[in-house]
Amino acid sequence: METKIRKEETKDIKQVREILRAAFPTDEESRLVDALRANGKAVISLVAVRAEQVLGHILFSPVSTTPPGEAKGIGLAPVAVHPDVQSQGIGSRLIHEGLRLCEELGYDYCVVLGDPKYYQRFGFEKAGTFGLQNEYGVDDEFMIIGFSGDTVQGLVRYAPEFAMFSV
Repeated sequence: METKIRKEETKDIKQVREILRAAFPTDEESRLVDALRANGKAVISLVAVRAEQVLGHILFSPVSTTPPGEAKGIGLAPVAVHPDVQSQGIGSRLIHEGLRLCEELGYDYCVVLGDPKYYQRFGFEKAGTFGLQNEYGVDDEFMIIGFSGDTVQGLVRYAPEFAMFSV
């Protein structure tokens, strides 16, 4: 049976929560997604679905820089696939489609905090190489992919909802 990637719908929310709780050690990612969604910051929220069963989820929310710049940015966080169906390419498909939509929506760049070996295959590069920092003090795991060629500099800040949780 085929797995489809589509925009998250209201009917998916309960299953998305279950996936996030199964994929992460605490419920903080689930609560973060709920907060971003409730505050209108879930710019791109996609699900991987097979026979009406949600198997994976990805969310992108706005980021800003200090000092403010012209480039329009977005952050990837979180991405999750139910443990029973991991290593089947579902996460990769969610990321590829999400990044395609980011570019289509006119974002200049996307940032992610994650495993460099995993995210480099999608075109992410170490953000520090470009003079970018993040509010978490992470170096190698903080990465960027550009869509427009516009430069971005300074300190990247995620949506305030991220500060509510220790994700």
